[in-house]
Amino acid sequence: MVGQLRSVVLDCPEPAALASFYSELLGASRLDGGDDDWVVIVASGTRIAFQRAPEYVAPVFPDPRGSQQFHLDVLVEDVEVAAGLVLGMGARFLEARDEERFRVFADPVGHPFCLMWLE
Repeated sequence: MVGQLRSVVLDCPEPAALASFYSELLGASRLDGGDDDWVVIVASGTRIAFQRAPEYVAPVFPDPRGSQQFHLDVLVEDVEVAAGLVLGMGARFLEARDEERFRVFADPVGHPFCLMWLE
């Protein structure tokens, strides 16, 4: 082993706003000590950091070149309820793959994430 994962970091134009979105989505707590350019939350023991990128460009989904860059999979009990909640929080619906048990959304600045469910 070379090292241990410290954080997953998302570039964005407004770290505090995007951290609030993911805090609500994941029931995460915010760590003290950040600033306007760097905010960290902890969700299920995993640190997710939000870093200001002044010239941020949202990823394209689906990307015609096939690259997603990265995305988060969020397990939910009821996808219909969860979908309504994330849309109310500012997410955008991108694609449904109900036969594969996931739906793709974009967070308020365009990062894709999936709501997944078990049956």
